[in-house]
Amino acid sequence: MTLPVALSGSDVIGQAKTGTGKTLGFGLPLLERVTVPADVEAGRAKPEQLTDAPQALVVVPTRELCQQVTNDLLTAGKVRNVRVLAIYGGRAYEPQVEALKKGVDVIVGTPGRLLDLAGQRKLSLAHVKALVLDEADEMLDLGFLPDVEKIMNMLPAKRQTMLFSATMPGAVIGLARRYMSQPTHIRATSPDDEGATVANITQHVFRAHSMDKPEMVSRILQADGRGLAMVFCRTKRTAADIAEQLERRGFASGAVHGDLGQGAREQALRAFRNGKVDVLVCTDVAARGIDVEGVTHVINYQSPEDEKTYLHRVGRTGRAGAKGIAITLVDWDDIPRWKLINKALDLPFDEPEETYSTSEHLYELLNIPAGTKGILPRAERTRAGLRAEEVEDLGETGGRGRRSAASAPVVTEERPARTRTPRQRRRTRGGAELDGENPAPVTESETATATDEPRTPRRRRRTRVNGTAEAVAVTKETVAPEAEAKPRRRTRSTAATAEAPPAVETTEPKPPTRRRRTRTAAPEPTPES
Repeated sequence: MTLPVALSGSDVIGQAKTGTGKTLGFGLPLLERVTVPADVEAGRAKPEQLTDAPQALVVVPTRELCQQVTNDLLTAGKVRNVRVLAIYGGRAYEPQVEALKKGVDVIVGTPGRLLDLAGQRKLSLAHVKALVLDEADEMLDLGFLPDVEKIMNMLPAKRQTMLFSATMPGAVIGLARRYMSQPTHIRATSPDDEGATVANITQHVFRAHSMDKPEMVSRILQADGRGLAMVFCRTKRTAADIAEQLERRGFASGAVHGDLGQGAREQALRAFRNGKVDVLVCTDVAARGIDVEGVTHVINYQSPEDEKTYLHRVGRTGRAGAKGIAITLVDWDDIPRWKLINKALDLPFDEPEETYSTSEHLYELLNIPAGTKGILPRAERTRAGLRAEEVEDLGETGGRGRRSAASAPVVTEERPARTRTPRQRRRTRGGAELDGENPAPVTESETATATDEPRTPRRRRRTRVNGTAEAVAVTKETVAPEAEAKPRRRTRSTAATAEAPPAVETTEPKPPTRRRRTRTAAPEPTPES
């Protein structure tokens, strides 16, 4: 339905259920609209129409979706040799800038990095003929609307604009009215598929206790016919914790969430696609557009925030006509939230059944073999695991995406030998060299190894000689044993103490002594007076 409208150059709002092929719905018209050398050779275009600047732009909300759309467009444009470049954060700038200098036809990017490169004048958007906003509602939820509007203002006024998403809230329609010209709204549904979710996804909702959930997930993952599985959590901390628990229970699991560096996120997704890992624990960062073949089970470990998130989560299975199973575990605290989702989607799970890891109906509904425990038997641990997938060094730029310990390269560097002459120390006392104590220059290394005894700090005593304060160095050797034991006091006596050297006559005049006036207090009156 979309192809003839998009190929004619009209603006399009495309809405279809997740997993029905929206990427090629906008990808094929984009690839047809760009001019490449193959068109000049075939006589479909003139040589002066060729340019190295990007001719089409696709804006996506997440890095994972950016990679996936880029790979799909590269596959579709292979015959005409269309140059497609992914631009997103978490990677080094230099390779992306070098690719832009060589020339690009289609750019797929996230808003932040696109604005960065455009602001540095490394990216020119003056020749863009077509703009696509994929998962437009998610970009609004993530607060990308101001960035998207800035990008739109950089583009030529005469262009084709297409918005694609599974859900279309009011804010997206408002965006379309401001920036689109007479758009055609295409809503694709099957006649026999009237619900909000895809009909070939079997849904189960259980009321579960938070302390029993890890055990329940471990038993569900051992169901008959289970292929790849995705476990969705609301928070990054929960996702990291569940991935670690499943790994300890023997499952080949990986994690994708915002606290991981980009290298670790891509490592987990690659391992999941390649089958080295069969359980991917993730936050909603992986709930949009991620298309992995063979995902049979989606488990909502925590109830989603709203009905749109629920649709996108369960849409990771049952894609392209395949069948899938979606299981949602609702905690007692999340029952009010789940009732709102259930009502919005018109689902038959208003009162989820109370379920535990030992409940018989859990085994029957999900086809779990009897006697299954929460630890995977050693004979079934056949996957290579996450560590079998290498971590690519992306030259990450810091920020939120910190690099994991596995992805950080270990740099060992030998320090060059010292060429400077070491500083020489000479023993002095009171500014004069000590006789016989400096037979040879003493270096720092020699003084460090000469004695094991710690050096005694020099003590100073303040004495007043002829009215002038003068500091006299007193060392340990000159202090009498009985004097050393007593605490020292500052004295204002004009006479020098026994330890001090003889007074030194000075030619300076004595300062005049000041007299203090005192007033005698009057006698107190007596009773007789």
